[in-house]
Amino acid sequence: MPVTDPLCVTTALHQRRSIRKFTDQPVDAALLKEIFATAQRAPSGGNLQPWRATVLTGAPWQAVKDAVAARLAMGREGYQPEYDIYPKGLTDPWEARRFGVGEGLYAALGIPREDKAGRFAQFVENYRGFGAPVMLFLHCSRIMGPPQWSDMGMWLQSVMLLLVEVGLASCPQECWAMYGKTVRETLALGEDQILFTGLAIGYADADAAVNRWPVPRVELEEVIDWQGF
Repeated sequence: MPVTDPLCVTTALHQRRSIRKFTDQPVDAALLKEIFATAQRAPSGGNLQPWRATVLTGAPWQAVKDAVAARLAMGREGYQPEYDIYPKGLTDPWEARRFGVGEGLYAALGIPREDKAGRFAQFVENYRGFGAPVMLFLHCSRIMGPPQWSDMGMWLQSVMLLLVEVGLASCPQECWAMYGKTVRETLALGEDQILFTGLAIGYADADAAVNRWPVPRVELEEVIDWQGF
């Protein structure tokens, strides 16, 4: 994919973040096609390339939002989880990180804990793709196991960094798997497919506070164990 002034990988990694407010500027389909073609260079065990993606805009995207909104209105009875997004009985330090990032998000938006309605309204924005004009749904055959899900993650990261390179933004959204059956039926995916995640794609609203708050990462010593160095 030719780029006039390409970013180095390090810069793209630092610039990439999960965007939670997009502009309504359309995204050129030809540009997306170039990005996905380049992302095909992502590695996969045995070269299986297990990923499948369905990319939506316009009426098909609206149809998914409408279908899931109907399930949302049912409360917990509307859930159709494809898998556990977080492990049951999640403990620290992971639970503390999950809780902390949520509190940081709401603080950036000025929504205190006691404002339940405000927090729910922001939660619902997940299922509108935060206003993104394009939604990618990543799925694969149900016969695939954890190694192939890892392969999908490598493909997805490749796509996200390539989006940054051309000035686009994204937000990976596993939350769509909470309504996997409805998404799959609306997209006419076969029962042989399992929904992994959504990826909202568009141009970031650079002025939105929700897109500018600092998202923490743990120190290297917490995740890397050096041996023999």
